[in-house]
Amino acid sequence: MSKVKICGLGRMADIKAVNDFLPDYIGFVFAQSKRKVDVKEAEEFKKNLNPQIQAVGVFVNEDIDKLSEIYKNGIIDIIQLHGDESDDYIKNLKDKCGCTIIKAVGIGDRIPALPTEADYLLFDTLSEQRGGIGKAFDGKILKDYCGIPYFLAGGLNAENVEDSIDMLNPFCVDISSGVESNGKKDAEKIKEFIYLVRNRGGK
Repeated sequence: MSKVKICGLGRMADIKAVNDFLPDYIGFVFAQSKRKVDVKEAEEFKKNLNPQIQAVGVFVNEDIDKLSEIYKNGIIDIIQLHGDESDDYIKNLKDKCGCTIIKAVGIGDRIPALPTEADYLLFDTLSEQRGGIGKAFDGKILKDYCGIPYFLAGGLNAENVEDSIDMLNPFCVDISSGVESNGKKDAEKIKEFIYLVRNRGGK
C-alpha cells in the first residue's frame, strides 16, 4: 500500500486535521512559497503533531548548517530537497546530521539524470517554481522506473490518485493543493484522499 504525505501545512487547524486522519508524513515548507512557514511556527506545529506522523522539511538550496540545526532540534524528521543540490551536497548533509533525505526531481517529457545519494526521490512536474503547481505529468514516463523508492507528486487529487497508484505503485503519494479549498487545507478533502489511498478497491 502506498503511504500518504500531506504537504504545505501552515495552520494549527491543519495539524488538527492530520492528527485526526493520520497520514504517514506531513510537510513544512521552509523555502520561498505561499505555503512557507518559519522555524518558530514549525516548531510549535511539531509539538502538537501526533508522533505517529513524520514531519518533512522542504528546502531549496539551503545552507547545510541551518538544515542540520533544524533537524537536530527535532523540528523535522526528514529533509526534502527541491533545489540544485548535488550528490556531494546530499552526502555532506547526511554525514553532518544522519538524516533521511528525499530529493525532488522535476519530470518533463522524460526522466532526467537522477541523484544516487538520497534515500528517496520525489517525482514532481517540472516547473520554474520547483513543484507545488498542482499540475500532473504523464505517469507513463515512470512505468519502467526501478530505482530508489519514490514519492509521487504533481497534480494528485481524489479523482486521479487511485489510477496513479494502480499504474505506478509509488512508495508514497504526496499532495498539497489537491486537498485545499480557497488556498487552505480542507480537512474533509484530507480525509477523503487518505481514505481512497488506504481503501483502494475496497469501497
